[in-house]
Amino acid sequence: MTLRSPLARSRPPADPDADLLARVRAGEERAFVELVARHRGTMLRLARMHVSSSAIAEEVVQDAWVAVLRGLAAFEGRSTFRTWLLQIVLNRARSTGVREHRTIAVGDAGPAVDPTRFDADGAWASPPRPWEDEIGERLDARALASQLRSGLDGLPARQREVVMLRDVDGLSSDEVCAALDITEANQRVLLHRGRSRLRAALEAEVGTP
Repeated sequence: MTLRSPLARSRPPADPDADLLARVRAGEERAFVELVARHRGTMLRLARMHVSSSAIAEEVVQDAWVAVLRGLAAFEGRSTFRTWLLQIVLNRARSTGVREHRTIAVGDAGPAVDPTRFDADGAWASPPRPWEDEIGERLDARALASQLRSGLDGLPARQREVVMLRDVDGLSSDEVCAALDITEANQRVLLHRGRSRLRAALEAEVGTP
């Protein structure tokens, strides 16, 4: 049996942006355009959580790209490029949000599910309905998307960040922890609470078949 060394086990995964980064560093303008197109959507969604308008989110994203170009020579690849990029966006979005006198919630100590849904013994008084595959046949997709967006917007900021990055943009738990500078345990709690709130919002919209 072949044993891998601890260093091999801890080696970070290959960065999917590595080739584009090499071309950007070589001065290829088209590579930078491709890099922007690849990450722009995630950056805008993350920025928009902390500022008052889409126009300001655009400004935050543009400012982040300027910072990327200025700091690219110092980027050593200890994290993926996407993680580093999202850290820059998040820092600038939060700073901009503070300047706009916005209140940014960092957590939520309340219950993830309404306590009235449990009986005196702690069992479900009204069990959650399973999300059946045919749900799309019973509810207009646009109405469902609207409900999800409303629910996502109503989450505390940290929950919203984690749910958006994990479930909308497909980041791994490790990437989310690095980008948001949170522990794995905290990430799991925030994700669970955020998903629970969104599920409750969906159940309220879908109703009983």
